[in-house]
Amino acid sequence: MTGPLHSGAVVDSLGSDLRSAGYTTDGVAELLGADAGAAFSRGLWWSALRVTERVSPRQQRLAVLVRLFLLGTDEPRDRVELALPGADVDVLADNGVLEHGQGGTVRAVLDIRPTSDGADDFLVVSDQDAALRAGPVRHDHVLGIGGASVSLAHAVVRRRVGRALDLGTGCGIQALHLNAHCDEIVATDTNERALALAAATARLNGMTWDLRRGSLFEPVAGERFDLIVSNPPFVVGTGALDYIYRDSGMAGDALCQRLIEQAAEYLAPGGTAQIMANWIVRDPENWQERVGGWVSGTGLHAWVVQREFADPVSYVSLWTSDAGESPEQAAQRGGRWLDWFDAEGIAGVGMGMVTLRAPRTGEMRPPEHVLEAITGSDEALTGPEVEAFFARREYLHDTSDSELLAAKLSTAPVFLEEQSLPGEQGWQVVGAAVRRPGGPAAVIGVDEVSRALFAGCRGEVPLGTLVELLAAHHGVDADALAAAAMPVVREAIGRGILYQAE
Repeated sequence: MTGPLHSGAVVDSLGSDLRSAGYTTDGVAELLGADAGAAFSRGLWWSALRVTERVSPRQQRLAVLVRLFLLGTDEPRDRVELALPGADVDVLADNGVLEHGQGGTVRAVLDIRPTSDGADDFLVVSDQDAALRAGPVRHDHVLGIGGASVSLAHAVVRRRVGRALDLGTGCGIQALHLNAHCDEIVATDTNERALALAAATARLNGMTWDLRRGSLFEPVAGERFDLIVSNPPFVVGTGALDYIYRDSGMAGDALCQRLIEQAAEYLAPGGTAQIMANWIVRDPENWQERVGGWVSGTGLHAWVVQREFADPVSYVSLWTSDAGESPEQAAQRGGRWLDWFDAEGIAGVGMGMVTLRAPRTGEMRPPEHVLEAITGSDEALTGPEVEAFFARREYLHDTSDSELLAAKLSTAPVFLEEQSLPGEQGWQVVGAAVRRPGGPAAVIGVDEVSRALFAGCRGEVPLGTLVELLAAHHGVDADALAAAAMPVVREAIGRGILYQAE
C-alpha cells in the first residue's frame, strides 16, 4: 500500500507522540482557553493561532501540534521534529501525513483531531477541509467531524448489540462510537482513501474494524446486522461524481431510496437502521409523499424526521461553497445544478434522518410509519429518545383502551405553555399546550379537561378513576368523556408526556 498512513508502525509512533504531548480534547481546550476555544469551535482560527504563538515553553510542543493539525499552518521543520520526536518527518511525508514547504517548513496534509464521547478521548484522522488549503478539495477527499456526523452519532441507539454495520464510514467516526457497545463492526466505503484513514483512526484508538470496499450493501451481501448506521453521500444532484464524500454518482435521491428500500434484507430481527438522508420535495406541503413511499414496502417500522427544508438556491449554495472551488467554478457548477432542479420540477430538498426497526421474531404488529417535521434547535434526536419512541409505539399497540383506563399513568416533567390575548376583562387564554423539554415533537395541545387530566396523572390512581372524577365535576357522562379523552391520552403517551407508572 502507498496510501496515507500505510505503515502501522508509523501510526503507532505518531499516536504515541500525540498522546505524550497531551494532544487530547481537554489538553487542547486548556491550551486555547475558553474564549479562543469557543471562537475556534465556530470556525474562527485567528484567535486560536494567536494563543498558540504566546504559550510557555512547557506548552510549546502541544501548540505546534495544534497549529499543524488543526490550524493548517506552515511550521519550521525543527519545531515539528521536537513536537513529534518518535515519528520521522520524512517518513510521515512518505505516509501522506505531512508535506514539505518552502524555506524548510512543513505542513500537515491530514487533519488529526482529538474528540471525546464524554468518557473517553479519541483521535480522528481525515483530510483538511477546504478552509485550510487553497483550491478545491481532492476528488477522493475524506470528511472529518461535521454537523451531519455529529447529529447521527447523537441519535444512534447505544444499547449493546452483536453485529453493527457502518455503511459509508468515511474516516470512521460512527465506527469509533459503535466500538463501545458493539461486539463486531463492519465498516464500508467506496473510497479507498477513506478506508485507509478509517484504518488509521481505528489503530490510533486501539480498535479493530472489518473494513470493506464497495457500494451500498454489496460488501455485506447475505449478512445480517443488529444495528446499521449510515451517513452516506446523500447530496441530491445530477448524478455527477465530482466529490466522493458528497456525490453518489446516482441522479436525484436514488442512493437514499436504495438504502432505505434494501435495509430490511440486512437487519436481524429487532434490528435498527439509522440513516442520514436527503429527499426530493416537489410539494412542500406534502413532503412526506416521496420518503413515505420508500418506507411503505419495507415491512419495517419507521420514524422519518425532516429536520430542515432547503430551497434549491440555498441547497446548491451550501454544497458549492463546501468544496473550496473558485467563485467562477462554483458559479458554473451551481448554475448547471439549478437548471437541473428546474427541469425536474423540484421545489426543494428535505434533510433529516430515517430510523427503521425490524420486527422481532414472532412479532405480529403491522409496520407503523411516523413521518414528521421536527425543526426546533432544542429538539434534536438522541439515542435514548429514538429507543423510547419505538418502545412507546409498541406499548400503544399492545395496550387496549380498557387496559389504559385501568393503568396508573404519570405525567413526565413538562411545562404548561399558554397563549393569551388582551381583552375587556384582562388577559384571555386562547390556546395552551403541554411540552416535554428536550423531547423531539414532545408537545400536545390541551383544553381545560385534558390539562386537568394530565395534572391528575401522578401514578396514584387508575386513569379511569380520574376520568370519572372529571366527568362528575363537569356534569358529563363518564363513558363519553373516556371515549373523547383516549385519543389525547394515546398521543400524549406517544410523545412521552404520559407513561405507565408501574
